[in-house]
Amino acid sequence: MKKVYSALTVMLMLSVTVAFAQKTVSGTVTDGSSGEPLVGVNVIVKGSANGALTDLDGNYRLEATEGSILMFSFVGYSTSEATVGTASTIDISLTEDVTSLDEVVVTGLATSVKRSNLASSVATVNAKTLTGITNQSNMDGALYGKFKGADIRSNSGAPGGGISMRLRGVTSIFGDQQPLFIVDGVYVDNSTVSMGNNIVSEAAGGGNPSTNQDDASNRIADIDPEDIENIEILKGASAAAIYGSRAAGGVVIITTKRGKAGKTVVSLNQTVGLRQATQLLGLRDWTPATAGAIGGQAAADAVTNGTLRDYEDEIFGNTRVSNTTRLSISGGQGNTDYFAGITYKNEPGLVDNTGYEKGSFRLNIGQKFNDWLDIYLTNNYINSTSDRGFFNNGNQNRTIGYALAFTYPWEDLSPVNGEYPAGGAGSNALETIALTTNREQVNRYIGGATANIKLLTQKNNQLKLVLQAGLDQYSLRTTSIFPQALSYFSDPSSLRGASISGSTINTNYNLTATLVHSFYMDNGLSFTTQAGSFIQDFDRNTVITTATSLIGSQTNLGQSTNVGTQQTIRPQQDKGFFVQEEINFDDKIIGTVGIRGDKSTNNGDANKMYYYPKASLALNLHEFDFWSVDAISNIKPRVAYGQSGRFANFNDRFTVMNAQLIGGVSGLSPGNLEGNPDVGPERQIELEYGIDLGFLDNRIGVDVSFYNKKMEDVLLRINRPTSSGFTQKVQNAAELENKGIELGLDASIIQTGDIKWNASVKWWRNRSKITRLDVPAFNVGGFAAALGQMRIEEGKSATQIVGTYIAGDFTADEIAEFDPDGDGFRVYGDAEADFQTSLYNQISWKNFDFTFLLHWKKGGDAINLTTLLYDLAGTTWDYEDTDMDPEGVLNNGDYRSSQAFANADPVVEDAGYFRLREVGLFYTLPKNLVPQVNKIKVGFSGRNLINIFDYNSYDPESSNFGNNVLANNVEVTPYPASRFYNFHLNVTF
Repeated sequence: MKKVYSALTVMLMLSVTVAFAQKTVSGTVTDGSSGEPLVGVNVIVKGSANGALTDLDGNYRLEATEGSILMFSFVGYSTSEATVGTASTIDISLTEDVTSLDEVVVTGLATSVKRSNLASSVATVNAKTLTGITNQSNMDGALYGKFKGADIRSNSGAPGGGISMRLRGVTSIFGDQQPLFIVDGVYVDNSTVSMGNNIVSEAAGGGNPSTNQDDASNRIADIDPEDIENIEILKGASAAAIYGSRAAGGVVIITTKRGKAGKTVVSLNQTVGLRQATQLLGLRDWTPATAGAIGGQAAADAVTNGTLRDYEDEIFGNTRVSNTTRLSISGGQGNTDYFAGITYKNEPGLVDNTGYEKGSFRLNIGQKFNDWLDIYLTNNYINSTSDRGFFNNGNQNRTIGYALAFTYPWEDLSPVNGEYPAGGAGSNALETIALTTNREQVNRYIGGATANIKLLTQKNNQLKLVLQAGLDQYSLRTTSIFPQALSYFSDPSSLRGASISGSTINTNYNLTATLVHSFYMDNGLSFTTQAGSFIQDFDRNTVITTATSLIGSQTNLGQSTNVGTQQTIRPQQDKGFFVQEEINFDDKIIGTVGIRGDKSTNNGDANKMYYYPKASLALNLHEFDFWSVDAISNIKPRVAYGQSGRFANFNDRFTVMNAQLIGGVSGLSPGNLEGNPDVGPERQIELEYGIDLGFLDNRIGVDVSFYNKKMEDVLLRINRPTSSGFTQKVQNAAELENKGIELGLDASIIQTGDIKWNASVKWWRNRSKITRLDVPAFNVGGFAAALGQMRIEEGKSATQIVGTYIAGDFTADEIAEFDPDGDGFRVYGDAEADFQTSLYNQISWKNFDFTFLLHWKKGGDAINLTTLLYDLAGTTWDYEDTDMDPEGVLNNGDYRSSQAFANADPVVEDAGYFRLREVGLFYTLPKNLVPQVNKIKVGFSGRNLINIFDYNSYDPESSNFGNNVLANNVEVTPYPASRFYNFHLNVTF
């Protein structure tokens, strides 16, 4: 009995001791610069699940024991710690996090980690960097130069966007190399859907059969950049491995804005902009003799009389006025937070009858029902119309740019009594602009739901279930109208008009269930375990109906003589699981291991599981007791390994059937491509290592990353003997690798008084190599070896550009040196840049903010076929210059023409550039100037105001083949790029 009594006494004394040690701690968290209270700061007892958020006045309150450590963290600010002592009040001031070490980065499907503990390179672009400098036409174009490891290229300058993005080099030869885009947990589609214009342009009738030459945009352009809170780019396989077979091209995770606890904040932004062509090429320096040689006496007289017309200036030399109106409402009351954003954008294009108009509405709502359940809902509706004009390649001189090359300035293309003359080019560019329609119309809904269910909550132990659901559904309607009245349809043997109607219905949904267990030990060791499963369903159905021989002025599909329909259905369903363990020892040693398993209906065996492991380790050496170098406030060596993949294309496993009519009876016959029941995904394997450094209390941050990324099981189209009944078969038959380096420097240069100056420098480069090729070397992309193509060859760069040469111009020894294989091809360049670098500066003085972004791409070649077409017509702007002929005999135009279709050297050009990507100057009016208004901000900004390059055409970033990455450096008479001048008024209530 005594023992029982003694035990009870001890337990009572312990409980009393604990009761006295446990206390209520409260305080206020403020901004270190302004002294304003910070709302929504996360205050947590280190090493536990016990925490609280600051309220409207920056106040917090929680229970803690003496000796425990409170951690204060908030987006954009450095994390601060305070030890609980005898005092019950702890006030904290947070300072701006210039080096972003304390920002939270996604590391799993339901977990995140501070950047200071991250073992792989993950780039982050926040709202301030994305849209804080200038108004952006689209989200995709807002990313140029803002993170390392990317090669971003616009498809054209046409309104409505469209880019290709390649992260850390080439990751496929025939596959889609675009990254996976995820918006608030929703897997969004980024397809480029052909508009069906090839029947008029006949672009695929030349050396390249690709029908994706009609300048269609890709669907990530639909996302409104004003809605975005931050973007995380998972470039390496270790970071992206948790996304398995969809992550070989990297992952772009977009998080949109949500409301914060406090009073309702209403923000109204109005932007009025001016749009101009980045560069016009100008007229040839005509003389009466040169003009007369082509156009006769009338042309010579036009030169003499000064009556030449500059059609390029008439078509592209316009200044257009655009406007963007943005209204957002956000806040939070009790357990509910909300954010609503409405954007209307109207951007006329440089060319008449082109432009982009978009309306976007977003509503995000978060609800905390009780201590164990909260739900967050995101909703986004987009409606847009893009009139893109008729540009890029064409083999009948019908596209606007193509016709312009062969249009002479002494011609009169203006209409007479409403009718346009045919023009010597075979089509009239002014007529094409006035009469044709090339339109994309999008209705899209993107919605997601996330539920956090706390199943177990203890001091050092927490278990929660995270349920996520996402839906991305859009209808894309494309309309192309080429009326019979067009002069090039006057011939009875022509198409006699064409009306093309495309309809795409795309539905994606994804469901994920994840268990997350967090366990904190008293010795500083913590474990975060997550395990879950998912299902993803993708269904895209495209129907393109083409009507030709239109009746009279009718454009209705039914008012025609010939109607044809093509349908493409792309269903896919993926299932799998993932497991990940994160181990953290007192923020000193951080390790992660994980694996994902995928199976997909796109694989030859739809029930076969493919596995993608990952592992990483980071050491925060400055956190150890032995570290005593005060000047180095942060030093973190890190290493990461991971695998990810890319699914085979939908039809690679099947033998596609073609419709046939035999003896008046319809039927099917096998196509030329033999299906492969064993086809599997391409696999990426990457090792990344590097070091992060911080100096002078992290006012200067340096990060260095090296990577070696290998692609195995690369899919190729293998030639089959005709005796098999087929000509090709898709097979995993190649390997390639990318090696690269990424450097970053972030500095808080001045943080005193009224002046703040923050700067960031990024530098990156990549080199690729084909390491295994089970077939003979072959050329891809472009139109012909005489016009420059990529050559896939073992031991060589995956992006090398080769072409034919004129053997008579070289000796046998010279040929043996540059063509040792004797295959008739010579290497003329490489699409990969020597390096890229960007400089971001943000300077504040009192109420003024000045920010700019410079971007330099050194090297990287492109195939310029625009200049070639002008040379063939004799209209090139530099025709009379004399800096190209090695013999110094011929002028530029005659020399390039003499080499055409025999020597590819003149068409391969340096596509490097130096740009002032963005610049903005803003002034915030004194706070009490208008009592009813919280803040008024006015300013000026610009995009692409300075563009320096030697590339001899409109822009070195244009691409004739859209987002086909291996061929995205071929340019054929594109829609010119633009510069923008914007004037801003931002009012916050």
